[in-house]
Amino acid sequence: MDPQGHTTLLQRLQTVEKRIVGALELAGLVMDEMANPSGPRKEIVNSHCSEFIQLVKDIQMTLRDEIKGACEYRPFEKCDYVPRISNEICCKKLEYLIAQLDEMKLTIEGYGDDAA
Repeated sequence: MDPQGHTTLLQRLQTVEKRIVGALELAGLVMDEMANPSGPRKEIVNSHCSEFIQLVKDIQMTLRDEIKGACEYRPFEKCDYVPRISNEICCKKLEYLIAQLDEMKLTIEGYGDDAA
């Protein structure tokens, strides 16, 4: 991802974060209103709850779009890391196998020398 796209993504996520904070603030205001000693004012609770629900819907939609966009992004599509590492692992396995075969050869030769 280019630096410009990365910055844009971070800015969009920061906007979502601000919306989440706003939703939590609204939830806090509703809780404060519910704890009001003279009783909650219905119009204020309704207003805050409606705004909260709308914010949650907006947050869900934005996150859904961001996740969908992230799924379309394939940063390692042209990367040769996996085949290269697999090749290195195979080479290490072959080196180990050759070492084991050499040890077996020495052991067999040792038995042959003992028998003679």
